[in-house]
Amino acid sequence: MPAVTYELVHQSKDCGARAGILHTPHGDILTPVFMPVGTQATVKAMSTPELKEMGAQIILANTYHLFLRPGPEIVKKAGGLHGFMNWDRPMLTDSGGYQVFSFADRKSITEDGVTFQSHLDGSPRFLSPEVSIGVQEALGADIMMAFDECVPFEADYNYTENSMHRTLRWLDRCIEAKTRDDRALFGIVQGGFEEDLRRLSAKETIARDCDGFAIGGISVGEPHEEFLRILNYTTPLLPADKPRYNMGIGTPDYLFDSVEAGIDMCDCVLPTRVARNGQALTHDGKRNMRNAKFKEDFSALDSDCDCPTCTQYSRAYLRHLVTAGEILASRLLSYHNLYFLIHMMQEMREAILADAFLDFKKKFLGRYLA
Repeated sequence: MPAVTYELVHQSKDCGARAGILHTPHGDILTPVFMPVGTQATVKAMSTPELKEMGAQIILANTYHLFLRPGPEIVKKAGGLHGFMNWDRPMLTDSGGYQVFSFADRKSITEDGVTFQSHLDGSPRFLSPEVSIGVQEALGADIMMAFDECVPFEADYNYTENSMHRTLRWLDRCIEAKTRDDRALFGIVQGGFEEDLRRLSAKETIARDCDGFAIGGISVGEPHEEFLRILNYTTPLLPADKPRYNMGIGTPDYLFDSVEAGIDMCDCVLPTRVARNGQALTHDGKRNMRNAKFKEDFSALDSDCDCPTCTQYSRAYLRHLVTAGEILASRLLSYHNLYFLIHMMQEMREAILADAFLDFKKKFLGRYLA
């Protein structure tokens, strides 16, 4: 039996949105779900008890960063990420490919893998499908991602085609390198913004019979209409009996778009990143808490949110913390932003079960984007 399986609970009658259950070695996940990102084995500013308290069902950690520091051997000695982080719920690790192509200096891509300079100390490093899977197995996440190449929006057709075929060959090597039957491996559909390449990538990736499938290479700076075009073209190509994951998605409108298309899982660093910049996600849109209009505003950050930040602190106090550069500002806003997205996804699930998803989307975004 596969390590991770998907159970469809309800399919929306008027769109692709669906509610399901993802069964993993560390517990079940109700989908659709937003996954907080714990890049370096920590969701920035949040403790694992706080993540549980806010309702996080699964968190993501980053292979690239943990490969460089502290190293997979140390994490393995601690009992994997679950023991290292004191987290007993499901975990997913990305392959490290996106970070190599985005952050690493002086990288060289060959059929073998990617040679690059560490962003920490400039030392030469090498990641390949085999190395990535070895690191991910040492980290011990429930779900591992295949090593792939994420091409930029501006890439031309020939480069995108060659990259897509290389990603498929790398997937074969990931499957061959995988030794743990108690861990799942998701394949990643690439192909840039070319529909014929997306179709071919989906067909060939599905033929490998992975435990789940992700859409990679969108939300990389393209216009919203291009995001929607490829999302809505690619998602229906993926098997209905396997989990579907849209990588790197974190704004409410893009999350609604993804779920409407039939996506089950999304992740993004956005909620904690914008929190560190003094920004809050609320039912009335994004708020910059540095704004002087909040100086004497003693109302709740979001009157329709029941997280501790909103029930215990005022906008004036949060503005004071932000402008004073206090660490507590990042903690309180990070908690709220994560809670906001996690519970928004839970509300989406409830709307799907009630066959009211599109009405809920219209009402929610009508207010959020106003």
